[in-house]
Amino acid sequence: MKFEKNTELDQANLRIIIASIAIVYIGVLGALPGQRFDTYLPVVVYIALFLLASIGLRQAIVRWPGHYPARRIFGMVHDYTGTCFGLVVGGEAALPLYAVIIWVNLGNGMRYGSRYLAIATGLALLALMAVYRLTPVWQAQPYMVLMLMLTSTVIPFYAHLLLERTRKASEEAVAANLEKSRFLAQASHDLRQPIHSIGLFTACLRESRLGEDERRLVDNIDRSLLNVSQLFRSILDLYTLDNGRVLPKLQVFNLGEWLADLLRQNAEAARWAGVELRLRPCPYWVRTDPALLATMVQNVLSNCFKYGAHRPVLIGVRQRGAGLAIVIYDQGSGIAEEHLPKVFEEFYRVRQVRDKDVEGVGLGLSIVKRLGQMMGVDVALRSQLGRGTAVTLFGLPVAAQPSLSASRDDARQVGLLTGLKVCLVEDDRNVLLATSALLERWGCVVQAELTGQDLLTDCDIIVADYDLGSHSNGIECIDAVRRQRGFAVPAMIITGHDSEKIQAALHDRQIAILSKPVRPAELRATLRALRDRQTEPVEEV
Repeated sequence: MKFEKNTELDQANLRIIIASIAIVYIGVLGALPGQRFDTYLPVVVYIALFLLASIGLRQAIVRWPGHYPARRIFGMVHDYTGTCFGLVVGGEAALPLYAVIIWVNLGNGMRYGSRYLAIATGLALLALMAVYRLTPVWQAQPYMVLMLMLTSTVIPFYAHLLLERTRKASEEAVAANLEKSRFLAQASHDLRQPIHSIGLFTACLRESRLGEDERRLVDNIDRSLLNVSQLFRSILDLYTLDNGRVLPKLQVFNLGEWLADLLRQNAEAARWAGVELRLRPCPYWVRTDPALLATMVQNVLSNCFKYGAHRPVLIGVRQRGAGLAIVIYDQGSGIAEEHLPKVFEEFYRVRQVRDKDVEGVGLGLSIVKRLGQMMGVDVALRSQLGRGTAVTLFGLPVAAQPSLSASRDDARQVGLLTGLKVCLVEDDRNVLLATSALLERWGCVVQAELTGQDLLTDCDIIVADYDLGSHSNGIECIDAVRRQRGFAVPAMIITGHDSEKIQAALHDRQIAILSKPVRPAELRATLRALRDRQTEPVEEV
């Protein structure tokens, strides 16, 4: 949830601070040689009462937040009344309190806008006129009073011009940002589709009987596609972080099993890089966001594959303080000491002659750092030239093992997906063809549909794209099939849109979400998990 800044509360806090300073100032005046404290005692008493009233006003703002024009104007009158009393009673020595009038004037305008700036300016001029009529010292200095009134008018007018320029610039920036968001959302969807379909087509080729030369070509295609996909995901991760649209969703899970699954998903990329992944088993359970943690570990592993090719990578879990730490150690080229403070900066890359062909733009570690700050996970990096790099993600909270935890080992032992009936709904013909071909290679019986309208199926699992044209979306398609079948058929949505918005629209429907481009290993693992999910009665939607 995003909270707006309470500018009225800020003004109230500043009012209390300035009133406290004013009491100290008047007290110091009374203590100066040649001055009598009795002269300033009424001012001190009044400002003390003013301070108590200010504290009460602040508590009212805390108790009833929101936009109340009458309360804001009352705050201005309250400020000007206190200041005028000090100026009238204090005489010439209290003249520095005029600065409070400027503060009230500009403070309300800057915080609340030009309308309140005009109201504050009018009240300020009335306050100065009242002080002039009640103070002989001011009456003896008419030009000084004229200068003060002119200052109280010119400065707010200039502030109004600045506010208008700032408002217009802000509106233009918001409009540009919205346009950028729309462009990125559309570009994201349009780019995900071909990357997704190419990945599935190459997975189909890999399942075929290929000669050594053909398999090498498929490897080259997959390797290039992986580089594009990782760069694409990094840019999208950075965009969602900048827009504050990423919120951790905490879950309790077995860290050892989770790491083993993640390494299986990266086995192909490790093979291309000639890297042997070594995982030390661990029995710990943690409570954190598995998806965001996967992004962190994935980005670190990606660097290991780039800069530690043809050398082993060791992943282990250690206890560190009250939490756990994931340590990823490679034996790559290492990083010179002078670069270490900058490696977490965006777009910073350590360039070496032998790294000239390494893909990337320097976003991986900056994303790791920012995700860690969001999740309360600290990131440390140690490296030596020629000896490798160790990245430690520590601060993972330990959790107790759930009493009724389903064993994921059973799902892994089931084997292939032979005979599984899958209803695939996808309005992009290339993606439909590629996904169908891959599922059939895995032994699935596929019912491929370009639309979810009037869909009849006896499938075991529904796999639907979210955007199915103007007539329906993936959620509506799944709801219709579940009503037809009379139970909650296991379902999955594969989407190129913002998965956070789709997740919010799912409510408690028990539908898995995968974001395009989907890795074949990720798709297969999700299908296995859905196959073993128990069906539940479905209510009318």
